Amino acid sequence: MRVAMRIPLAVAAVVVAAAIVGAAQAPAPAPAWLEAYREPASRLVGAALADTAAWNRLAELTDTFGHRLSGSTGLENAIDWALGEMSRDGLENVRGEKVMVPHWVRGRESAEIVSPVRHPLVMLGLGNSVGTPAGGIEADAVVVGSFAELDALGTALKGKIVVYNVPWTGYGETVRYRSTGASRAAAHGAIGMLLRSVGQPGLRTPHTGALSYAPEQPQIPAAAIAGEDADRLQRLQDRGQKLAVRLMMEARMLPDAESANVIGEIVGRERPEEVVVLGCHFDSWDVGTGATDDGGGCIASWEALRLMKKLGLRPRRTVRVVLFTNEENGLRGGLAYREQHAAELANHILMVETDGGVFRPLGFGFSGSDQARATVKAVASLLAGIGATRIGASGGGADIGPSVQAGKVPSMSLDVDGALYFTIHHTPADTVDKIEPTDIARCTAALAVMGYVVADLPTRLGS
Repeated sequence: MRVAMRIPLAVAAVVVAAAIVGAAQAPAPAPAWLEAYREPASRLVGAALADTAAWNRLAELTDTFGHRLSGSTGLENAIDWALGEMSRDGLENVRGEKVMVPHWVRGRESAEIVSPVRHPLVMLGLGNSVGTPAGGIEADAVVVGSFAELDALGTALKGKIVVYNVPWTGYGETVRYRSTGASRAAAHGAIGMLLRSVGQPGLRTPHTGALSYAPEQPQIPAAAIAGEDADRLQRLQDRGQKLAVRLMMEARMLPDAESANVIGEIVGRERPEEVVVLGCHFDSWDVGTGATDDGGGCIASWEALRLMKKLGLRPRRTVRVVLFTNEENGLRGGLAYREQHAAELANHILMVETDGGVFRPLGFGFSGSDQARATVKAVASLLAGIGATRIGASGGGADIGPSVQAGKVPSMSLDVDGALYFTIHHTPADTVDKIEPTDIARCTAALAVMGYVVADLPTRLGS
């Protein structure tokens, strides 16, 4: 006997709605061209994850040469090492392209509270800052929480040291106090600046970084202090206690020094004049060893090409790794690349920058046409095994930016789980032990697959 089942209308509606949503969320079928890349992508991922070669090379770089501030012997020795190692890896057209870079020297430095009680402050001078007179400067200090508070005090800041205690709300918003805070304070007659470090709270760890002086204002010495010290100064001021601070900095700028962008390639088998760039910056601040910012990005990008060479994968187009110099305090490497390769930029198919750390990769940010976006989304699906399939709304970077803009080149940036990045960014804590070998291996795999497939597509990306 057949029994009829009666389903309540409300339940039926839910079932139908669920079916519609499920259909809407079903992934689009993979394009036919993608099938040819599953096997090489699998080989690249497997090779990247097979050992700890990337982490080992990053450890060698950072342990051997230390920090790599522009103009330093550490950077130039590391460049020579990279050129030699790339050649030994079998990369092609390995070369250093000359770039003149700023040469800022930190020297000795210190800061302390002198009133209401003497107590040292944990500090780092900001990059490109001028120094103090030989004996340092000592003055009353005024804590402000914003540019609006600064401007409201006006001439009351004359002869004072301004302390910006601006809470971290994200890099893009907070970094402007580091970039322009000294000149904004100098405009009101301040003689020095201390800045709550631009970064997530650490264990009383200061963060350095570059400042920019406005040409129409006096140049005053400027340093970052740990967030805990900025908060202490804030509390003392809030209690009505008079603050005085002493700042000593030997910082100075020397004449420009010669450096280089480091370049290595896998030359394309059919269209060698068309280029996919994997870029990063090889310089670092002079604290820590620049493992996360951006040694890891350079090693992962370089390793991507080494794996292509090792596996005998030569794409239709050229894949080029560029270790840019002087991103941190001048961007001279990115600007020089744009000028030196101006005639080639129309044949740059894609430029990818890795400068957000080599933590667990999530995918890429992308800037380009809708058609190109659909293609890179399909390529990213090959990275499902390492969880790096996401394609974000925009992608690029400081070093590739000048060339991307001049040549209207599609651009990408590696997207990672950056929860730790701004805790160690520009600090003495930026060392290789903060990076997991499996994470940099996954980043290498993501860059290798994306770089190889886009370089080997039957038609140019976006066409």
